[in-house]
Amino acid sequence: MALSKTEKLARVHDESMKLFNSVQSSMRNERLQCLKDRRFYSVAGAQWEGNLGVQFENKPKLEINKVHLAVMRIVSERRNNRIDVQFISKDGNDAADLAETCQGLFRADEQDSSAEEAYDNAFEEAVGGGFGAFRLRAELEEEYDDTDGRQRIRIEPIVDADSSVFFDLGAKRMDKSDAKHCWVLNAMTHEDYQDTWGELPDDRMSSHGTSMQKVVSQSFFDWSTPDVIYVAEYYRVEESKEGVQIWTDLGGNETSYDQEEFNEEEGLEAELKAIGSVLTETKKLSRRRVHKYIMNGSRVVEDCGIIAGQHIPIVPVYGKRWFVDNVERCMGHVRLATDAQRLLNMQVSKLAEIAAISSVQKPIFTAEQMAGHTTMWSEDNIRNYPYLLINSIANPDGSISPAGPVGYTKSPDVPPALAAIVQMTNNDLLEVLGNQGQGDKMVSNIGEKTAMLAANRVDMQTYIFTDNFGKALRRAGQIWLSMAKEVYEEAGREMKSLDGSGGVSSIKLKQPMMTNGIQVSANDLEEANFDVAVSIGPASQSRKQAVVRTVTELLPMFAQADPQTAQVLGMYAVRNLEGEGMSDLHEWMRKKLVAAGVISPTDQDKTDAQGNQPQPDPQMVAQVQAMQAMADQATADASLKRVKILQATAEAQATVADSEKTKAETMALIQNMKTEELHRLLGMIAQLRGNGQMA
Repeated sequence: MALSKTEKLARVHDESMKLFNSVQSSMRNERLQCLKDRRFYSVAGAQWEGNLGVQFENKPKLEINKVHLAVMRIVSERRNNRIDVQFISKDGNDAADLAETCQGLFRADEQDSSAEEAYDNAFEEAVGGGFGAFRLRAELEEEYDDTDGRQRIRIEPIVDADSSVFFDLGAKRMDKSDAKHCWVLNAMTHEDYQDTWGELPDDRMSSHGTSMQKVVSQSFFDWSTPDVIYVAEYYRVEESKEGVQIWTDLGGNETSYDQEEFNEEEGLEAELKAIGSVLTETKKLSRRRVHKYIMNGSRVVEDCGIIAGQHIPIVPVYGKRWFVDNVERCMGHVRLATDAQRLLNMQVSKLAEIAAISSVQKPIFTAEQMAGHTTMWSEDNIRNYPYLLINSIANPDGSISPAGPVGYTKSPDVPPALAAIVQMTNNDLLEVLGNQGQGDKMVSNIGEKTAMLAANRVDMQTYIFTDNFGKALRRAGQIWLSMAKEVYEEAGREMKSLDGSGGVSSIKLKQPMMTNGIQVSANDLEEANFDVAVSIGPASQSRKQAVVRTVTELLPMFAQADPQTAQVLGMYAVRNLEGEGMSDLHEWMRKKLVAAGVISPTDQDKTDAQGNQPQPDPQMVAQVQAMQAMADQATADASLKRVKILQATAEAQATVADSEKTKAETMALIQNMKTEELHRLLGMIAQLRGNGQMA
């Protein structure tokens, strides 16, 4: 008996919760450690959490947070290095135009969805804790326009990914391209939950209400708490075998159709037969789709159906990652420095405590010496008296014996070992963190190349984080391309495109055009069969500065040997100069480079070039038109004469044909006559000739 929809969703929820419980029990300790690391460098007071803070209760607890500075240096390095996603043909065919279309659309989607926010958040969480993530989502381009069904792909951040994003344990790849299941947890207030889903869930004490807890100090996760309700986005990969029919048209072109297309279009098969297409092959193909659900601790609250693309649209970002004991483990730049940072904090706090006890020696007197003078001594630091009084001390014989203080308080001594340990701890901390501060020091007597080599050595210490983020962006490009094939399918739709330098242009999807006499569809993303790669380089401003330096070094080489190339190099350097008010100069140089063939022209450049063509003289146009009309009339007269000649020739040929036909008929008639009739007829002809009646 077939299950109802409610029963199917209940089964999906039960299977999802069982899988999630196994995932969180395996990953709980690792993910909580990631969260602790992020708190350690970013939350004030977090470096004293736990037993250490209890031990230093009511004592100075200073934080000299050098770990935070180290994390910020790595984050700034990534922001100064741009990672471009590139689309490359899988079979090696020349598809440069379509690849450039994909790259331009991807950059435009990045800009429109403020993808840098998602990238920055994911990268910082990966550097700090070891794990971050961001997502891709297809949503309506005009959310509040009911008549516009066009969609755009957005790249969005996922905060607290170490305690929010989980993949199934069978996914071993770093980019999770082999994952079959994924959960993204979202915390909602009770009011927000009611506004979105209606009544509050009744799962506050459900069997699935105990799992991993987001709070660091706890070990289990409650789907419903007095403060928030957790809702999970659950992505499940569904693979199946579907029948596909291959139809061949009269031109020999093959097109595949699945059963779903025949179900949606009832007359599709009849239409194919009507145009002469023939069914040549039927086969089974593997289909991969992603089903999305939204669920709480007790039930599935929404079945979102099949989403665009063939991949789970969640992109993980790792700091450092490996498998140990078949458990995925990861960490960022903080974990190895936590002990040294805590030790430094303790030592500095102890020094502060010692320094705060007493910094000035204080005299010690007997009560008899201070009697009557206590106010003067207590106000001395304010009124600054020229002298201070004390009472004299009487000797046993009654004589007066003036005496000074009995003694003085002594400031505590700083243990020599403590000062040495502070220096050692600071050095150890810098060594663990990479001592990146040395890369900022510029010595006046070193050359530019030497400084660049020193900076490169510093970069190599943290390059693993940038490289892993490049792998994540490569995965994002794969997911985007899979989604774009389904989302960007409207023929004639105009979309924004960005080139590598930020130039804006417009493209039209599925634009018909002729190539070698064959009509094709340009900018058709369904034909985009690409591999995805990434290139890591300096950010826009740094890259332009590097271009100017390189071009300036090349100019002397071509100044004498090839002045034309030197001129082009000079224009290219000027175009990459940074400065306020240089936009007009940049655009002018760009147009000159386009005219020289160095830069490919945009569609706007082509339009402007057509509009700038010189206009012909109207009088000359009239003369040309008159001459063309005379030539056309002469051609028409010649054609008419030729027609008449052909007609006369045809009539003559018809007359000859009639004569030949008559002759043939006569011969046939003669052959059919009897001999006596033939002789009689010949006699009559001879008689007529003799009488002169027949010429």
